[in-house]
Amino acid sequence: MKGIGDTMRTECQVCMHHCNLEEGQLGKCRARKNLRGNITSINYGKITSIALDPIEKKPLNRFYPGSSILSVGSFGCNLNCPFCQNYSISMVKEDDAEFVHISPEDLVQKAIKLREKGNIGIAFTYNEPLIGFEYVRDVAKLIHEENMKNVVVTNGSVTRETALKVLPYVDAFNIDLKGFTDEFYHMIGGNLETVKEFIKLAAGVSYVELTTLIIPDKNDSCQEMEKISEWIASVNPEIPLHISRFFPAWKMKDCEATDVKQIYELAKIARKKLKYVYTGNC
Repeated sequence: MKGIGDTMRTECQVCMHHCNLEEGQLGKCRARKNLRGNITSINYGKITSIALDPIEKKPLNRFYPGSSILSVGSFGCNLNCPFCQNYSISMVKEDDAEFVHISPEDLVQKAIKLREKGNIGIAFTYNEPLIGFEYVRDVAKLIHEENMKNVVVTNGSVTRETALKVLPYVDAFNIDLKGFTDEFYHMIGGNLETVKEFIKLAAGVSYVELTTLIIPDKNDSCQEMEKISEWIASVNPEIPLHISRFFPAWKMKDCEATDVKQIYELAKIARKKLKYVYTGNC
């Protein structure tokens, strides 16, 4: 109970942060706010990026290869990766983001019109889509009515409750498994166990591919890749893993790019446990 004069707070249930927000306060993701006691998605339908991409760019190598997908993103993210490639939209607040409003119905119509160009549906990507899961869910329901596909590219850092609200409508995920130590996830403001739980949930009902960005001296050891690939294999050895090369970005512009030879060495290790391993940015 709160006494007279205390500010009423509401806890956000979307991700592992469980932000306890005062009226008008933003969560760590910068995309959810306490409005009159309700935690509200303030980036609903606010699109900062939209493009027709090859499906392999998500990356999804074994889900309708050779096709294209209408890719959209908003602003905000619930992690704080210092190496983020899309920091100009993922790390900004609403006032600093350039966006257009696109309703779920209008976005679906755009997807339908692009069918003639090989579009199979809509991918939610660029920023973290699941902090605004309501928009993903609403669009995804409509896309399925048109017999088209939904893809989500995510960091997997949401609660089980949030995952279950979108899983029935998502055909494919690419999920970032950014590292495999608690220390690494602490550095980026996340939680490894949350991501592992999300991967297991998603793999049980949808098609899944995983991506690990290899950063020098952070998550590039052979021992860590052995642990990553062994754990993935325990879920399903046929889950594809993309091992991607890091290039300097945002707060890590002074770092060296990952040695290409290291990427190939780690891929070799992963292939001992996994059926499908791909190298990226090499």
